[in-house]
Amino acid sequence: MEDTHSVDTDTTGGDDPLQDLTDEQLYQLVEETLRANEVLAAETQMFEKFLNRVEPRDTAGGLGSHVSTPGAGMREDRGTNRKRSKSRSSNLDRSLKLTAEQKCDIAQREIEELREDIEKDKEESEKTLDHFKAIMEETDMRLSEMKKESYEFERDILKGSVNHRTNKVIAEKCLRYFDDKLKARDTLIEKLRLKNSTLKVQKKKLMLQLKQKEEMGEVLHEVDFNQLKIENQQYLEKIDERNQDLLRLKFMSTNTLQVQNSYKKKLSTMTRESERLQSEISLREDLQTRIKAETQVVEVERAKAELINKKLRRQLATFRVPDVMDYVMEKADLYDLQKKVKSWERKVDIAEMALKTHRNTWRQMQMNSAAMGQWRGMVEV
Repeated sequence: MEDTHSVDTDTTGGDDPLQDLTDEQLYQLVEETLRANEVLAAETQMFEKFLNRVEPRDTAGGLGSHVSTPGAGMREDRGTNRKRSKSRSSNLDRSLKLTAEQKCDIAQREIEELREDIEKDKEESEKTLDHFKAIMEETDMRLSEMKKESYEFERDILKGSVNHRTNKVIAEKCLRYFDDKLKARDTLIEKLRLKNSTLKVQKKKLMLQLKQKEEMGEVLHEVDFNQLKIENQQYLEKIDERNQDLLRLKFMSTNTLQVQNSYKKKLSTMTRESERLQSEISLREDLQTRIKAETQVVEVERAKAELINKKLRRQLATFRVPDVMDYVMEKADLYDLQKKVKSWERKVDIAEMALKTHRNTWRQMQMNSAAMGQWRGMVEV
């Protein structure tokens, strides 16, 4: 909030410092000023509610002392020097600002008032809910009574007292039914009247007891009342002190909770980082073991390659280039051998084909011999 007031708007000393700022910086400055104004408006609204609610004696000691002295000094210096009055006015603005403890105190009191209002609203809503529940129960009882009476009327009068010859309701039974209902209603009214009279007697007894208690209270002397007032005032002062201590402890607890939450966040981040590092270490160890195994395999292969290389070097050292005629003769022998191999491959193919045909004929002969054996067995049977 205080960062927005850091720009000096006094143009007496030189050029306007806002001209040196870019559009983006001006936009950011305006946004920060608007946010600071919103916060200040909320704080001002809360402070006005607090001042309208509390008594003047509660705020005289905490805020009046800051208002009286700087205001007088500002009025005295206004006619002498404008620059000095501006500096005094800025000092006055700084002195009139609430401290963090005062803001916390006001916020705690507003929170308590809101909680009390919420509790009152809850109680009122519960009362209205109980009232509506009672009305619903009463309507359910009356509805059940009406259904019961209509069922009984239909059972006893509309169906039970009908003349089978004329298919009409017998008037005597109908009158008797209504007489019985009226008598039952009269008895109920009498019971309710007796209950009401007993409740009135109980109410009179309670009122007499209350009057007797009030008369016993008037016997006390004025000195006793003064003593009670003094004790009540002392208790109220103690309660205020305890409330102040409670608010201070709440403020301390909020600070400790904030610190604890910050440390918890750091602990969670460090635990996540340690888990990540542990997993990365395990992966690196696995990679190291694989690399070691591959290194051993490569060493073995390197030893084999060195042996082969030495052997090839020895062969290369003892290598002798043959003559051209020897090479030609060897090449001619190679061509002859390849021709012989091709001819032998053709002979092998022909022999395989002949073998296949012989095998087929042999299978056919076996099948024919088996069939002839079966036919002979059948003929002999």
